[in-house]
Amino acid sequence: MPQSVSVFGLGYVGSVTATCLAYKGSRVLGVDVSPAKVRMLDSGRSPVVEARLDELAAECNQACRLHATTDAARAVLESELSFICVGTPSLRNGKLDLRGVERVCQDIGEALRRKPSFHLVVLRSTVLPGTTESVVIPALEKASGKRAGTDFAVCFNPEFLREGTAITDFMQPPFTVLGAQDPTHLALLRELYSGVPGRIFETSLAAAETVKYVCNAFHALKVSFANEVGTFAKQLGVDTEAVTEIFTSDTTLNISAAYLQPGFAFGGSCLPKDLRALLYCAKEQDLSLPLLESILPSNTEHIERAVEAVLRTNKKKIGVLGLSFKPGTDDLRESPLVHLVKRLLGEGCQIKIWDKNVSLGQLVGSNRQFIEEIIPHIGALLCGSIEEVVDVAEVVVMGTRGIDKEFLLARLRSEQIVFDLVNLERSRRPYEQTSYEGICW
Repeated sequence: MPQSVSVFGLGYVGSVTATCLAYKGSRVLGVDVSPAKVRMLDSGRSPVVEARLDELAAECNQACRLHATTDAARAVLESELSFICVGTPSLRNGKLDLRGVERVCQDIGEALRRKPSFHLVVLRSTVLPGTTESVVIPALEKASGKRAGTDFAVCFNPEFLREGTAITDFMQPPFTVLGAQDPTHLALLRELYSGVPGRIFETSLAAAETVKYVCNAFHALKVSFANEVGTFAKQLGVDTEAVTEIFTSDTTLNISAAYLQPGFAFGGSCLPKDLRALLYCAKEQDLSLPLLESILPSNTEHIERAVEAVLRTNKKKIGVLGLSFKPGTDDLRESPLVHLVKRLLGEGCQIKIWDKNVSLGQLVGSNRQFIEEIIPHIGALLCGSIEEVVDVAEVVVMGTRGIDKEFLLARLRSEQIVFDLVNLERSRRPYEQTSYEGICW
């Protein structure tokens, strides 16, 4: 573990980070522009209210492992690693205010100019993807006159601390994320987090920055979802707590990684129909459920993204592999691929389709009625073999995973464009054979 660490910013994240690192054995020097915060931490008192933090700060201060200063240069010169934990509040228009980050980079950079040894700077403040490379690294290089990657390194280590449980969150995280331009820059952080429970992910700077926003957006989504379904149930006189208990008991589909892999739009005979029915019922009750109301428009927008991506190729001969709403079925009802084909036909594209499970002669009932209403001449577009589709297509739209990898690799041509809607496994993506593009990856 690094013997000496400096933590810039003694607000909530910085105070918890500094105290917990000191408790784990590092010698930590907190830095802040506020003399009051510095005095508190330097005397063994937490500048913020958080369960157990005062107790740990006092213990670490008495052990001479936790102190604080307003002198940024001293902190850099006396440490191997500097965490940046300053706030990034919103401006009136919603844009992040990065002035605190920029000011700290200026201070650290000026100190690095005087430091002969290598130093690691770790950004922990929440910033948008690309900020570390476009703002932090240039600011440090300008202020120090040195080069990132040679004289110092910059990593990104997002925090996932909840107020009230921050000590536990720090000591027992579900995972730890370390972002860097070069894996070798992570050596000190690996040492710092050795023995920490949970999986440690090493990734790019941009991916590490993005994960923080994805987590917070999903947490906000869950709160709003729970509140809207609770409101809906209560209005109908349904026991909300019973519904919630049953819903959250399913860790296979509901509270799980299921349906959280980026891919194409949803469809089928259940999800669109049931959402429409729920929303109609809510309107009858004069309920506004904006989150649930946004789901179907979002789904439609995703189909439109696929349409626009195909049209941007300026190719007319389009081969579509897969037509049903999911593999292993012939159900075409509200399949997003059907809507995609209809839109492309309307734009003058020449379409050929193959789906091993779909045969017009075998479609019956509401399934056949749906496809004949949406694309009356679908029979002329369906092909009996995949070769008929792939061999003439300029753009191959992958709408199913149920295709043999060896066939794809052998049949696809270098001049073809492959547009992947299903997020094929990396080993199956035809990077070398064609121009490959995923819809949202």
